[in-house]
Amino acid sequence: MNVRCPSFSVNGVISVRHAHGGVPHGGNISPAVSWGGAPPETRSFALSIVDQHPIARNWVHWAVVNIPADMGALPEGASGQKGSLPPETVELGNSFGTAGYGGPKPPPGSGPHRYVITIYALSIARCSVAPGDPWGRVKDAIRPHVLASAQAEGTFEQ
Repeated sequence: MNVRCPSFSVNGVISVRHAHGGVPHGGNISPAVSWGGAPPETRSFALSIVDQHPIARNWVHWAVVNIPADMGALPEGASGQKGSLPPETVELGNSFGTAGYGGPKPPPGSGPHRYVITIYALSIARCSVAPGDPWGRVKDAIRPHVLASAQAEGTFEQ
């Protein structure tokens, strides 16, 4: 399985347009993400973007579940845009305390932060969750249903 983020190159710098609105010139626009090579028995996908810098302690920037198995991409700006995500798709709570995408906003001077994008191929069509549910709890619930996963990453710093 593979995942890529057309909004920035693999291991490249994430554009300020995807940074949190609290960052100067931050647009807080969710990046485009595409994937392929999922096992044939995949019934849905889940996606997460997590800051793995030691200061961030696995800060969740975006978590999405119930992405239909026939999809292979989310367009740039899909988060929070009515009609950009299928109706069954659910955006979970991020570490900022809201549902949907929250862009990079590392503490100034803390160096480059690694933002890991993970796509999960799941053996279940739907995960019973509500918008805003925390990713940690949902990740534990989907763990037994993960058929395959893939990761890509980008960096950002202030």
